[in-house]
Amino acid sequence: MCAMWRLQVALCTLSVLLSLSSAESKARSCSEVRQAYNVKGFNAVNVPHQEISGEHLRVCPQGYTCCTSEMEDKLSQQSKLEFENLVEKRSHNMRTTFVSRHKKFDEFFLELLDNSEKSLNSMFTRTYGKLYMQNLEVFQDLFTELKRYYTGGNVNLEEMLNDFWSRLLERMFQLLNSQYHFTDDYLECVSKYTDQLKPFGDVPRKLKAQVTRAFIAARTFVQGLMVGREVANRVSKVNVVPACVRALTKMLYCSYCRGMPGLKPCHNYCHNVMRGCLANQADLDAEWNLFIDAMLLVADRLEGPFNIEAVIEPVDIKISEAIMTMQDNSMQVSAKVFQGCGQPKPSGIGRSVRGISDVFSTRFRPYTPEERPTTAAGTSLERLRVVWRTMQQSVMDIKGKLKECKRFWSKLPDDICTKSNLTEMDEDQCWNSHTKGRYFPEVVKEGLTNQVNNPEVDVDITRPDTLIRQQIMALRVMTNKLKNAYNGNDIYFQDSSDEGSTSGSGSGCSEGCTTEMVFAGTEAPVIGADRSDERAAAAAAGKSLSCGPSALLVMFAVTVPLWATQTHRR
Repeated sequence: MCAMWRLQVALCTLSVLLSLSSAESKARSCSEVRQAYNVKGFNAVNVPHQEISGEHLRVCPQGYTCCTSEMEDKLSQQSKLEFENLVEKRSHNMRTTFVSRHKKFDEFFLELLDNSEKSLNSMFTRTYGKLYMQNLEVFQDLFTELKRYYTGGNVNLEEMLNDFWSRLLERMFQLLNSQYHFTDDYLECVSKYTDQLKPFGDVPRKLKAQVTRAFIAARTFVQGLMVGREVANRVSKVNVVPACVRALTKMLYCSYCRGMPGLKPCHNYCHNVMRGCLANQADLDAEWNLFIDAMLLVADRLEGPFNIEAVIEPVDIKISEAIMTMQDNSMQVSAKVFQGCGQPKPSGIGRSVRGISDVFSTRFRPYTPEERPTTAAGTSLERLRVVWRTMQQSVMDIKGKLKECKRFWSKLPDDICTKSNLTEMDEDQCWNSHTKGRYFPEVVKEGLTNQVNNPEVDVDITRPDTLIRQQIMALRVMTNKLKNAYNGNDIYFQDSSDEGSTSGSGSGCSEGCTTEMVFAGTEAPVIGADRSDERAAAAAAGKSLSCGPSALLVMFAVTVPLWATQTHRR
């Protein structure tokens, strides 16, 4: 009977052990992992059917696991790739903003210049014929230099505009004294008296100030858009260090190895991992915000408080004053020039067929609303208005987009966690780095120095990312330039033509341009930026708060003088 009892006990024990073994075998199945692994694009043939011993694992928790060493390596590579794609995706809209808005602004401003030149050329050719054609190069050179300045050429605007007025003085001086013959040396002597004699009154000084401020603001603004684009593109291509890869793998895929592939990371767990991996990017934020603020200030300057209709009338009047001043003071100007440069030799053909009074027979005056031209000239003028209004709308659009870009880099880690469907909001039903359950460590703050206590990513806070530091300096330099532009201070650029680069607005740099600085005295330095991706994509604080003139004011400032002159000649 004792033997019978022992047999019953043995059979009972065996039954229990078999039952437990069956239950454990069912619990350790890796079928869900096999399916999830296959969905990721990997071959499930290498996935164990049941959990195996995990001493071979280097990142995920050891113990019983559904992962082989080969699987862990592939999941690590997948983690790195997905993280890079997440950063690219979250920054895509911001990067596109700089590309597309730069392209639009650039096109509008260049179109404004082109239309102004074409309008002047068409009007003067039709109205003044041969007389204008004989002086064509004066105005062609002016527009050429204005375009070269805007597109990054090493042009001193003040000197260039002074040269324009000097050349205009030479032409008018010869016209007013056509009974004399003037050599090139004599005319050069005449131009030296421009500042002293002020033959055009105070108009050149005022218009020079308006032209330089408008072009400085436009060129610096478009360069700011390029620098913002380049910085965003470079910083978005993250350098994923090994410590970050380990943390990402542990967060995204170690749940697979534990047989829970559908379990998402805890929210705070994700924050710590992302803030550790993007610590250097977050350090860019302070300088980035200052850059955005400076861009917004220059955008305010570009918008201006005056519409184009309110600008045309005073420009016409100022140009009229300049021409009339030259006419009224022609005798005194000529006498002083003759005194300083010597008495010129007579031309031998007597006085001009038309006298001074014939040349300036009609005093130039702006059109009244009823007299606005309805010919091709009027059409060109209206086209300029349309382009300028479109450009103003573009600036307003850019301002709105720039405001959305503030604090982008410091918010990026949290945006990835919250807006990418990456985490589980239920704190008790999420992956906490080793199992399903609540994540207890505190979330560290953004920035490199704050990662010293990051529980998930081993960050070396003594070695800042070199690329990020370069971009911080690039932003600092560009911000300084923008502040100077806001205050109307000129900034000298290295001439793109000297470097043999392709033409391009703002910088003229080709593929591979780096953020090098070129200083001129105490002026703000230059940052070069390439335009290659733009072609493929198919796109401060100052004490004075008075807004600069509109860009179209510039066009009238440089096109109407000869118009006025030739009108008087008739």
